[in-house]
Amino acid sequence: MLQIRDLVKVYPGPVAALQGVSLEVPKGMFGLLGPNGAGKTTLMRIVAGLLEPTSGTVYFDGEDIVDDPRRIHRQLGYLPQDFGFYPHLTGESMLRFLLVLKGVQAPGGVKHLAAELLDRVNLSYAANRKVKTYSGGMLQRLGVAQALAGDPRLLVVDEPTAGLDPEERLRFYRLLAELAEDRTVLLSTHIVEDISVLCPRVAIMYAGRFVAATTPVEARNRLAGTIYQGEVEQGDLATIEGNYRVTQAILIEGRNQVRIHLPEGPPPTGFEPAEPTLEDAYLLLAQANGEGGSADAGRAASSDVQGEGASDARREGASAGNAL
Repeated sequence: MLQIRDLVKVYPGPVAALQGVSLEVPKGMFGLLGPNGAGKTTLMRIVAGLLEPTSGTVYFDGEDIVDDPRRIHRQLGYLPQDFGFYPHLTGESMLRFLLVLKGVQAPGGVKHLAAELLDRVNLSYAANRKVKTYSGGMLQRLGVAQALAGDPRLLVVDEPTAGLDPEERLRFYRLLAELAEDRTVLLSTHIVEDISVLCPRVAIMYAGRFVAATTPVEARNRLAGTIYQGEVEQGDLATIEGNYRVTQAILIEGRNQVRIHLPEGPPPTGFEPAEPTLEDAYLLLAQANGEGGSADAGRAASSDVQGEGASDARREGASAGNAL
């Protein structure tokens, strides 16, 4: 169990990247969703023992990470948002180098462990290829290989699918889902699809605070019967946006398709009921907390999960537009 309590991080300026966040993360996959600049990477770096908070505590299975970050390093696998590799090395050589740097011990030696890890992430076929020839998905899988060294109980993964093509993203989804079966995986992302596919639980973060703790299913269910979609002419788009709470305005085959949140009253002409999505819920929360939007919209878009961490998230959300 990962326990985060009243975590604050203030950078010189001052810039409050984290404003007293609290959360409990159980075994399995847990998603951290929020826009760029929400404070997700700061939180991940503190959990990984790489950054000291201004105040607050972080415990993993009873070990105090803030007091002694070295305690978490023995149990941690970390894949940062930007992972640097030496392009002239082969995948195997790069991985062996990283294993030596991490001080990983293996019964059969580092070479044998590197081969096992490459096989685990389906990179054995490219072990002797130079890293500079790897695709984005292959580089991410190489990053996961080094993170798995030592069989960590906690895996921290920051924005892992950014820049991946659809096929590579699906491969990565399968890999992460497999890894979450027997460990805690904390996944940070701004891509709603990542959460929808992978995470049975999610905390939504905005401006250094948690504004919701929920599940994708509950978030969608809370919006049942309130989402409508219709085709809108370009000249009428501003009118719709001025009169209704728009969750998404997208182009489909060159035509404007607009989704609105309408808890009561008749929808505009041409709009039909639509199945809510996690993206609808997420964007409503972002509007309610970031743009002075409707607190009712934020409440409708969010729901609670059981546990002390959810209660903390509710308290955070109450100060950000009463989102919960």
